[in-house]
This record gives sequence, structure tokens and C-alpha cells, in this order.
Amino acid sequence: MKKTPAKTTSAKKAVAKKTAKKTASAAKAAVPAKATEPAEKAAPAKRAASAKKAAPAKTAPAKTATAKTAAPAKTAPATTPTAKSAAAKTAPKKATAKKAAAGRAAAEKPVAAWKPESRTALVRRARRIDRELAEVYPYAHPELDFENPFQLLVATVLSAQTTDLRVNQTTPTLFAKYPTPEELAEANPEEVEEILRPCGFFRAKTKSVIGLSKGLVESFGGEVPGRLEDLVKLPGVGRKTAFVVLGNAFGRPGITVDTHFQRLVRRWRWTEETEPDKIEAAVGALFPKSEWTDLSHHVIWHGRRMCHARKPACGVCPIAPLCPAYGEGETDPEKAKKLLKYEKGGFPGQRLKPPQAYLDAGGRPAPPLGAVSGA
Repeated sequence: MKKTPAKTTSAKKAVAKKTAKKTASAAKAAVPAKATEPAEKAAPAKRAASAKKAAPAKTAPAKTATAKTAAPAKTAPATTPTAKSAAAKTAPKKATAKKAAAGRAAAEKPVAAWKPESRTALVRRARRIDRELAEVYPYAHPELDFENPFQLLVATVLSAQTTDLRVNQTTPTLFAKYPTPEELAEANPEEVEEILRPCGFFRAKTKSVIGLSKGLVESFGGEVPGRLEDLVKLPGVGRKTAFVVLGNAFGRPGITVDTHFQRLVRRWRWTEETEPDKIEAAVGALFPKSEWTDLSHHVIWHGRRMCHARKPACGVCPIAPLCPAYGEGETDPEKAKKLLKYEKGGFPGQRLKPPQAYLDAGGRPAPPLGAVSGA
């Protein structure tokens, strides 16, 4: 009976040891669990923190990339020197094309409205332009060679659709063979046609000069009449031809509305009319009648030498400040000089026998037909 308690005690001790071992192992197992639990809890926090830090890092490159791409967009207008030089070369070509087109349009289309200008201002500007041109062309004269009204009448009729130069090279032979209206009225048309062939439209012109010669003989005793209403009755004679004869052979003022005159007065905004008769009336109202003939010479000479139809020499034009169309042509002075014609460009004129005043001013006679010009 005494051994039972001892066994019980030892059994209890054995159980206690086993329980202690289990408790110790459980404690050991529990310690890592507790240690890993905060770690597991800390992991999301760290991930969240890293995600927060990573988020700016990811978005930052996007902003930087945008900034980088935006920067060239802002600096795009500031082109490279090569692009600037290319643009500089292209711009004048485009400008020249536009100006050339504008020059052609000005001669073909109705004049566009310029800035408002009173009638008084228009008259003053027009007269100042004429005064300026009178200083530039003090030797202006009709550019047809003639010795009497009959020769001037015939030469003016022949000048249609050709140059005064070609007429001046042709008429010496014509007048040498048929010096009077009576002789030309009786001329063989085929012989006259052969003489006038260099002038172009020689058959029609032969018919006109023979016809007007007959008219002079039959109606005016072989003399050229000094009245507009009589001149326009002759074959091939219109108002323009009549005013050339009246103004330069009889000293009676008249406005010669040829192709140059029409182009320039419309380019200068003196009138918007397109018909010669209406242009004549509109421009005539701006000037005293006594100035009409010289005005015609000044305008026509300027049109032939500087203010060309397609490419005016704007860069050397003496009336540029007064011209509403300045810039339609070449504005560079050096380039504009190369566009000048006749005596202004150092070339011979159109008359074989020009007035002395023209020669004194440095003008040169035109070469005869078939001769080589020394210009």
C-alpha cells in the first residue's frame, strides 16, 4: 500500500514533464507564429508604402515624358537656321508670284477700291504724278518718225499691234516711194503690202493707208484735216490716232489712250473705267486741257520704260510714294534697274531720227531695219 503513492507521484511527475514539454514546444511554436503575424501584418503596410512610393515614380516619368514632348511643340516655331534659310528663299518666290499675278490681274480685272480719297485729293495726286514724270522725261515726244501731218497719220495707223520701232524702220521705204496722199492713193496694193510686211497685219494695213489717202484726196484736197470729227471719218482712223495727229502735228491738245495709258491710269487709281472713251473723259477731267498732250507722252513713256504690264520696276520708280500699286513689281532697286528699257536702261530708243533734246539727254537713235543694235 505504501508503494502506490510513490507510483502515483512518479506518474504525476511524468505527466507533468510531458505537459511541460508540450507547453514548451507549444510556446516555441507560438513565438514564431506571433513573430510572423506582425510580419505578415507589416507586409501589406510595406507594400502599400512601396506602392505609394512607386506610384509617384511611375507617374513622374509620364509627366517628364509629357514635358519633354511638350517642349518641342513650344519650341517648334523657333526653326533651325537651315529651316529659316529655306523659308527665306521660298518666301520671295511666293511673293514674286503673287505680285506678278496681281500685276496681270490689275490689267485685266476691274480696279479694286483703294482707301477713300476725296476728289480734291485725287486731282492733287494725279497732277503731282504728272509733274514728277515731266522731270524724269523732259524730252518726251511722239516715238514715231514723221516730217509732216500725212506721215504721222500713216505711221500712227501702222503702229497698231506692233511697236513704234518697227514702224519707224518700215516707213522710210514707204514714204520714199509714196511721199504724198495722191501717190499712195494710186499705189499698187501688192507693192505696198510687200513694204508693210514687217509691220504685221500688212494686208489690212495696206487697205487702211491706201483708203485714208484716197479719202484725203477726195474729201480734203490731199491735206490732213485738223478737226477730230473729220479725222475719224477716214479709214483706219479712230480717236486715239486722231488725238496723236492733232496733238503732235497741229498743237491741239488731246489724250492718247493706248494700252500703256489705260494700264497706268487704272493702276494709279485715277479711274476705274475700262473703255478708252470713258478713260479719256475721266482723266481729262483731272487736268487742264492744255496739258493733255504732254500728259499722254509722260504716261506712255513711263509705261514703256518702267511701269511694265507684268513686272513693273517699282524699286526705281520716281512716283512710288504716290502709287497705290507699289509692290506689284520688283521692289529691290538693283533688280529693278535691270527691268528698265530704252534710254533708262542704256538701250537705243524707238526713233531713227529722234529730237535733239532726246540725244542731249543721253538717248540713242534706233537702228534701221535689218541692222544689229549695239545695245
